[in-house]
Amino acid sequence: VQLQASGGGLVQAGGSLRLTCAASGRIFSINDMGWYRQAPGKQREWVARITSDGSTDYVDSVKGRFTISRDNDKNTVNLQLNSLKPEDTAVYYCRAEIRQSAFTSIFSYYWGQGTLVTVSS
Repeated sequence: VQLQASGGGLVQAGGSLRLTCAASGRIFSINDMGWYRQAPGKQREWVARITSDGSTDYVDSVKGRFTISRDNDKNTVNLQLNSLKPEDTAVYYCRAEIRQSAFTSIFSYYWGQGTLVTVSS
């Protein structure tokens, strides 16, 4: 299984970006999908989560500005970043909880490689 994240870049404060993460490989089903970020010199933090039935949750610092969505047919998860602030600058990672086969009940977590978002003031 591989997760490929894309969509990062350099944007001015107040601008927008859309991140996409596509899961590929041996996938039977995907449970939760989410985004994390790691700013320079800081620990990785959870940003947003979406369940298989579309329920969402966000860290307080991005509520009202970021929107997570998913396409279950394409095994993708998106993160729309609006009203960006310099403190949103970080490498953004996607994560998915994946079941690889109908013959197992085990879900495992997989991570994407990260995509850099830089917000200038």
